[in-house]
Amino acid sequence: MDHQNTEMDTESLQKRERRRGSCLDVFLVVSIIFLFAAVVAVAAGGVVVMMELRSKVDSSFPSSESMSSTLTGDTPSPAYKMQDCAYLDFTSSELKNYTMSLRTVKYGSGESVGSKFIFDSNKQSLQVKRTGTYFIYIDLKLTCTGICNTGLLSVHLGKELTCEVELSAEDPTPKSRKCWTVSQMEEKTQLLAQMTIPKEGLKNWKLERNSSKFGVFLVD
Repeated sequence: MDHQNTEMDTESLQKRERRRGSCLDVFLVVSIIFLFAAVVAVAAGGVVVMMELRSKVDSSFPSSESMSSTLTGDTPSPAYKMQDCAYLDFTSSELKNYTMSLRTVKYGSGESVGSKFIFDSNKQSLQVKRTGTYFIYIDLKLTCTGICNTGLLSVHLGKELTCEVELSAEDPTPKSRKCWTVSQMEEKTQLLAQMTIPKEGLKNWKLERNSSKFGVFLVD
């Protein structure tokens, strides 16, 4: 009889362990599904935020066409909230290792640097006047004017953003590159555009000044 009781107790324990194991398996599967769904939701939310920021910036920065028209005396759109953004053109088409020269673009009675920024034409730097979150972007366009070589062009805005363009001798068609980031910057942070090229240079490639620029927009 004792032997039978022992067998029954053993079977009962095994059944309990199996039930407990099944419950743990279900719990683990549900937990993994929940975590996966949470990660997907966060990633999707991040994409939506980035798209909204890009849309907001695109609607706030003047386009090249609107800037050109304002230079002829036309009145710019009042939608541009220039106090929160800065927009600078590159002044040279030359490709070399150097601090790139910049210029503001006049429109109406103002310029393309808002009151939240300071542009120093001597240092060729753009300084933010307050700590905050900023959307930073670079637009580059390069064309081949003859027999061109292969190499990598890089433009750095401090440690905040690096924009790279692969140039190929086998494909000398015009190259365009848009780079952007969202970064937290402290008050008085200065941005300088540093260009770097290979030691052998980038023969017969040039930067299209009218289509190349960088901008900064205060998000928060």
